Amino acid sequence: MNGVLVDSCVLLDLFTDDVNWADWSESILEKYSQTNTLFINSIVYTEISIGFNNVEEVEAVISELGVKVLEMPREALFLTGKAFLKYRQSKGNKTSPLPDFFIGAHAAVSKFDLITRDSGKYKTYFPQVKLIRPSGN
Repeated sequence: MNGVLVDSCVLLDLFTDDVNWADWSESILEKYSQTNTLFINSIVYTEISIGFNNVEEVEAVISELGVKVLEMPREALFLTGKAFLKYRQSKGNKTSPLPDFFIGAHAAVSKFDLITRDSGKYKTYFPQVKLIRPSGN
């Protein structure tokens, strides 16, 4: 069984019952959970936790979805810094690495596909990562 990293936007679609994306996100997670282990990292965990009152609620919902939490390898943290440096050299205006850099680097180093709807930075800074995304994104 292979692993697939799940971006926070996909999980947030489910948690907020997003009118435009909840159906797509639910079906894509269902499809990939049949043949892969679904993973998130601490960055995604942080982003999705905002809508919950306590850790136990977050743990219950990710457990129900069959999602496992992985710590980020040091190689991914290093790659995050390199991607951020490239972003800054391209006149990016953020002063600290964006969550997408951590998520993309983790997928790249772990050789995971990435389920996302927000593919812009991933395509630019992590072209080696196979993106599972809606057509047109």
